[in-house]
Amino acid sequence: MLVSRIIGNCPGCGGKDTYGNVSVRGDHILRGCLRCRYHNSVPLPTTKKKILYLDQFFFSGAFRGKDMRFTTAAQKIMSLCAKQLLVVPYSSVHEDETYQWTGNDGQSKDELMEFIKATSRGHEFEPAYDVERTQIINAFQHHLNGEEPEYLLNECEVVESAIHDWDDYIRIDVGRYMGDIELIRSLKTQSISSLVAIFDSWVSSQNNFEQDVTLEHQAAFKGYLDSYIEFVARIGGGDYSAMFNSPIVSMIVQAMLQCIPEDVPVEKRLKVVGEFFISQHFSQIPLQWLKARMFAVLKDMVKRGAFANREEALSIHSGFFYDVDHIATYAPYCDAFIMDKRMAEIVRDPRIALEEKFSVKIFSLNNWDELLAWLDSEEANITAEHWSGLSEAYP
Repeated sequence: MLVSRIIGNCPGCGGKDTYGNVSVRGDHILRGCLRCRYHNSVPLPTTKKKILYLDQFFFSGAFRGKDMRFTTAAQKIMSLCAKQLLVVPYSSVHEDETYQWTGNDGQSKDELMEFIKATSRGHEFEPAYDVERTQIINAFQHHLNGEEPEYLLNECEVVESAIHDWDDYIRIDVGRYMGDIELIRSLKTQSISSLVAIFDSWVSSQNNFEQDVTLEHQAAFKGYLDSYIEFVARIGGGDYSAMFNSPIVSMIVQAMLQCIPEDVPVEKRLKVVGEFFISQHFSQIPLQWLKARMFAVLKDMVKRGAFANREEALSIHSGFFYDVDHIATYAPYCDAFIMDKRMAEIVRDPRIALEEKFSVKIFSLNNWDELLAWLDSEEANITAEHWSGLSEAYP
């Protein structure tokens, strides 16, 4: 038996310094001997870790190691993670954004990604596209059943329950195919350029905030439907490769149609899907609710004169779409979220009020002292039973 942590002599064969911890498995420690078959298990206290989301700007700042604000916070965070009080999973959005990073000072995107995974201790959120699909299908089922439109969050939609288990001594890293990095980087640049290009039309818009929110919902609906129509057209034209290389979002409408009995005519099923997209069931989906309002707040800021210098706007918003994806997808499920000052300003707008709506603490460089105080308070509340478990599991 492979013993990872020697703790003393074997109670079975009496072997000197052959007995110890083999692994940590959920809620117990497996112990055994290097020489004989003796083994036993030691129970560990139940844990309920706080989930903290670290936005890309934090990981980049901590990775460079040149700003004490980041390095100090990172040390506290990693210490709390080691003490099984905190977990900072990485997400598919981190991977998407990291692999667009050009690096500097000889640092590479691969090194940054490894730093992110090491900080996260191997814990990972469900991919953003899976969370999006799950929320839409759940809301659609409620719509079909005539249930209330309020969306009830379930942590299992973004993380496995095992995330609250005690960490084992090793982690297994499975890479993800990232596609054509240069193409993705080019499309990102085009997206930001297109966003800033419509600022002038926003300035002249007479819409109020709620009208802008409605427009965002309508644009999202159109995006889902157009993507699905393109997918169907490709299949109808004999291009069966569409089954493998179509955008993931194109399959969401297909999955919704499969929720309706097959004996219902296709035209009626599509009508039901359309009714869902203009209903409160769709607009109350957390991801959709947040995305629509974040863009509407940005529009309002532009209308009020913000970002008048378009060159500066391009630089300021270079990561805006990724920031929106980070927040809209994962913030509702977290206990705390560290983001940059610009996004913190947007989500603190009373028309979003992210902290109050989803009970998640928001930290940025504007309230860094509050972040450090929160981290310190989590450590101060460690129980004697938990300390005992730490000493048993990680001697």
